[in-house]
Amino acid sequence: MYAEERQQAIAGLVTQRGRIAVTAVAERFGVTTETVRRDLAVLERSGMLRRVHGGAVPTGALTVLEPGLGERRSTRTEHKRRIAAAALDYVPAADGSLILDGGSTTAALAEVLPAGRRLLAVTNSVPISHRLSVAPGISLHVLGGRVRGITQTAVGETTVAALADLKADVVFLGANGVTGAHGFTTPDETEAASKRAMVRAAQQVVVLADSSKLGREHLVRFAGVDDVDVLITDDEADPDVVSEIESHGIEVRTA
Repeated sequence: MYAEERQQAIAGLVTQRGRIAVTAVAERFGVTTETVRRDLAVLERSGMLRRVHGGAVPTGALTVLEPGLGERRSTRTEHKRRIAAAALDYVPAADGSLILDGGSTTAALAEVLPAGRRLLAVTNSVPISHRLSVAPGISLHVLGGRVRGITQTAVGETTVAALADLKADVVFLGANGVTGAHGFTTPDETEAASKRAMVRAAQQVVVLADSSKLGREHLVRFAGVDDVDVLITDDEADPDVVSEIESHGIEVRTA
């Protein structure tokens, strides 16, 4: 295969998968990792992809743009329902405690929490707090802070400080991007700070992210691969990306 043909094939893989690893591409095409890196450099200069640690992503994958909560609620709704149903296995028994991050997939979980089970629930999400305020058996703790309109979550120093005094059984987090190399990411620093504080405030960390988030990296990392215990995604997840994440010791469950 000529270099130009190989480079076009690599560009196609990036578009299809959302992320590629240098080692996997080298094995696929029977070339050295140095050759792959040279190919990626050529493709980056032509604007066809962007190099990241250990591989490459589409040019639009590293972005500070963020869809609003209303837009996210209306996309991949069935995937999110299945993820939420699978997440029920990680909800504590009666008298346990959980933290629910803001987001459309965590909101789907809030909708299906076991009716009548006594739980202490902590959230920084305005829509989730509204739902749980009338849920039987739920003792609700709402985190204060500045509410970001785009995500309808409380963020800032007040939110982070309140989380520093808490320790819950489990936290359920959303994510905009998930890769084995860079971990779990989001476009906004204040959102990332709140998520980091939630990670520190929980005994077990469970991330809920549909398959469109896998293989993508955003501006700010809020958790490394060593910080997360379980990732729940849907059955359309790229097997190569799932294998890469599992290689870091994270339990990956597909729903």
